Amino acid sequence: MPNDRKDWAQRFPEFLLEAETLLAKSEECLSHLQLISNDKDAIECMLSTLLKLASKADALALQAISEFSLHLHGLLNHAQDEVDLHAQALNALQDCFTLMAWQLELVDQTTGQLSLDDSEQTSLIEAFASQVGQSQLQLPHHVKPLSLVEYSERQA
Repeated sequence: MPNDRKDWAQRFPEFLLEAETLLAKSEECLSHLQLISNDKDAIECMLSTLLKLASKADALALQAISEFSLHLHGLLNHAQDEVDLHAQALNALQDCFTLMAWQLELVDQTTGQLSLDDSEQTSLIEAFASQVGQSQLQLPHHVKPLSLVEYSERQA
């Protein structure tokens, strides 16, 4: 059943709190990786929090944030067994988290719209992908290329 605007507006503050908590947890995992390179537990923690964030964003039709999280999850999931998450890769990932935090702040709390183009997301994901040895942005099969859809369009 689609969410109506009133329901969405009531659920958004809870989502925002959860999203900020999940993003903070991902950043803690990233800090841990900066101290202990390629720690499997920290990578697994980050993978889990990114997947939860994507799911929660998707439930509120916040496609840009959901897809950004899924792209990062996909790159990390692929990279964890094959690539050294060196300082440059971790810096690129930090840049992605910084943008995501900024985007969470910019979501219109009434409409759910995030009025930004996806060029910065795409650029940061490509930078992270190149740091983990992936020459092309490889998307999970169920994820479309980054695009922004307004909440009202998602309800159709």
